[in-house]
Amino acid sequence: MLGREAFGAVMDLTSIPDVSAPLPWQGDTWSRLTQQMEDEQLPHALLVSGPEFTGKSSLAMALARLLLCAKPVDGLNCGSCHPCRLSAGGSHGDFRWLEPEGKSRVIKIDQIRSVVDFSNRTAGFGVRKVVVIAPAETMTMSAANSLLKVLEEPPPDTYLILVCHRSQGLPATIRSRCQQLRLAMPPRAQSLAWLEPLSGSAEMSENLLELAAGRPLLAAQLHGQSGVERLRDASVAMTALFNGRGGVLPLAAALAEEELESALAQLLGGIEALLRNLDGPRLQTVQARAAFNILDDIRQVQRAIDGGSNPNRQMLLDAMFAKVQRVLGDGGLGDNIGANPGGAHQ
Repeated sequence: MLGREAFGAVMDLTSIPDVSAPLPWQGDTWSRLTQQMEDEQLPHALLVSGPEFTGKSSLAMALARLLLCAKPVDGLNCGSCHPCRLSAGGSHGDFRWLEPEGKSRVIKIDQIRSVVDFSNRTAGFGVRKVVVIAPAETMTMSAANSLLKVLEEPPPDTYLILVCHRSQGLPATIRSRCQQLRLAMPPRAQSLAWLEPLSGSAEMSENLLELAAGRPLLAAQLHGQSGVERLRDASVAMTALFNGRGGVLPLAAALAEEELESALAQLLGGIEALLRNLDGPRLQTVQARAAFNILDDIRQVQRAIDGGSNPNRQMLLDAMFAKVQRVLGDGGLGDNIGANPGGAHQ
């Protein structure tokens, strides 16, 4: 199964680079955030949302370390002061990074209670405390309700950064108390330029980014993985299906070894890519609206899994494949346009 967005399955807080910088396609967003800091207008609760595997966690880490740094340099943390050395080793007492622990799929209430206690303390190393919650939509309902205590009356000099793949998975009470920062898909040219030093060639970068449906961090993760061939097979099968040249069985076979979350994400990304290629009139057709309904169905299942649900993999995928075949298998929306499977769910 493909890992989470951050830097692997979980964020490794013990081996962070000296300086944490935003990714190349986040320059404009970063400029706005640093200007807010300079103007002392940075919100105490920031909700960073957008597609998976596009670098939201990297942005959150860069912002957290800048807030904690004693002497920033050129809009980034300096990497050499005492707070920077502590945060690079994962031992900064004024910094908390929350994510599902161990094999859990959810952030539990005890984790959020620890954040509430932490937020009420006085900063020990500087003037600020920072909490990052990623992905925030995995909080249980009781955990989210507990977090409201901090959001409604934020303690002085305490900053909460919520990283979210699907903001609708968060209660409205949480969303309404955060300043929302929605990140778009990275421009293709910037993604390719970032990938090429890793992949070693422009052609490989193109192939990886295509398989990852434009998500550069997923493309980087796919590099060298055995599962990349399966995803390539899924891409071919999905393109054939959407162009009316093949049934759903080759796609099901290509995704047979993927775990449920990964298989669902391939379907989601493939349908999203198909719809992105449609012009205005075709987006208004009954068939296109039905395709959007399938996306909603997949996202609903993903939210349920995030919340701890454990559906029968085969029954669920069989039903989803049948729906995709029925709605999209006639080639009416494909029209010989390629469609790529999307990035895996964390």
